[in-house]
Formats: sequence, C-alpha cells, structure tokens
Amino acid sequence: MSASTAPQSSVNDGEIAKFQAMADEWWDEGGKFKPLHMLNPTRLDYITRQIAAEFGRDLSEEQPFAGLRILDIGCGGGLLAEPMARLGATVVGADAAERNIPVARVHAEQSGLQIDYRHTTAEAMAAEGELFDVVLNMEVVEHVEDPASFLRTCQELLKPGGLMVCSTLNRNPKSFLFAILGAEQIMRWLPKGTHEHSKFITPDELFSLLRGAGLEPVDRTGFKFNFARWDWSLDPRDLSVNYVTSSVKPSA
Repeated sequence: MSASTAPQSSVNDGEIAKFQAMADEWWDEGGKFKPLHMLNPTRLDYITRQIAAEFGRDLSEEQPFAGLRILDIGCGGGLLAEPMARLGATVVGADAAERNIPVARVHAEQSGLQIDYRHTTAEAMAAEGELFDVVLNMEVVEHVEDPASFLRTCQELLKPGGLMVCSTLNRNPKSFLFAILGAEQIMRWLPKGTHEHSKFITPDELFSLLRGAGLEPVDRTGFKFNFARWDWSLDPRDLSVNYVTSSVKPSA
C-alpha cells in the first residue's frame, strides 16, 4: 500500500511517546506500570466472564477460549495478551509504540507462549481485512486522536457477533482527584502527564460513541479501588473513575 493510500490513523504521536519512554518497565510489578499490575486480576475477571458468557464457554475447562481469535489493541508488554493465550485463544497483540513489541515478544517466549505481536495500528489491520471474535480495547481510547473514528475501526475488526471490551476513565472532579492528583502526583504510581483529564470520557459519552460506531453496548461496570484492602474490585454501581464496557457487533 502506497503512502498516498495508507489508512488514516487515530494514533496521537505525543501519547505514543509517553509509552515508548516506559516500555522497558512493563513487567516490573513495582515500576511505572504498577497500577496496571494491581488492576490486572480484576480486569481479567471481567474480560473472561464477558467472553465466556458471549461465546458459551466454560471457564473451568483447561483452555476455554480455544478457537477464538482475540486482538489486544494497545497491547503494551502483553499483560492481557498472555493470559488470553494461556486460556487457549489465538492472540494478536498490536501496539503503535514500537518499543513495546520486542519487550512483549521476549516475555512471551520466556513464558512459552505463541502470540502474534505487531507494531501496527487498528486502522492498518482493518485495511488488511483482519477479523477477530474479540477486541480488547483497554485503557486506549482516552489516548487516541479521534475516539469516534478509532471505535469505528475497532468495530470493523470484529466479526459479526463479535465482542469488544473497552475500558477508560470517567471525566469528573473525582477522576481528576484520583487519576491525576492521586495516581500521578501524590502516589507517583504513574509519571506526571500520563493522562489528560480533558480526554477522559464519561460512560454515557462512551455508550453514544459505541452506538455511533455500529456496536450494541450490553454492559458497563466500575473498577473500584479499596484503600483499606489496597486492592481493586468490580462495582456496577460506581463508574466514577475507572470503568469498563462490553459491546457486541450485530450478527445481521
């Protein structure tokens, strides 16, 4: 494909640069990605139950996701791609930050996992006609240039009847307090400037964007941090800071 006909990308170069700078720390549980390592078990709990419900899979089986093709867009170092592969799925991990890919590949090889990691964009894969049963779109939409266009592209990457799981951050004073002041400036869990509060998306806005992209939202719930227990849990009543959604591409 020539440069003149290359698909337009929703990638924001400034956002990519932030994650390029942190690429070597993806698997350091005490490093700059500590918040994701802490959140990951709760994310996986939600993701696996949504996939199992949508495709009629039994999570007690050894490889319940065998036969499913899953895309982890914005895969980073592979924190979600690796568990999906262990559950039997055929996994493609894609990231626009080039330095993330060798980190992810090396860790997968060390873990004995076969994962197709690519330095590419959602738009490039859609232009190539790639199709998936599931698209994992976790903590990405608040970093792209055009969320509406990006979600339309993710819809194109889904097979009819496919499932997209999408998480992001709500936009309100509480999320500024916890995600910007708390996580970045007080706790120093993330480097300052990792997030821009103006790019956060409310649940109603995200549902509207999903519908506009041709998807049917079917669920949303919150990721809630408990300071007393120092852990995360799912709470469908509290979407005030971190939250996650599931949506389906119509079969017809």
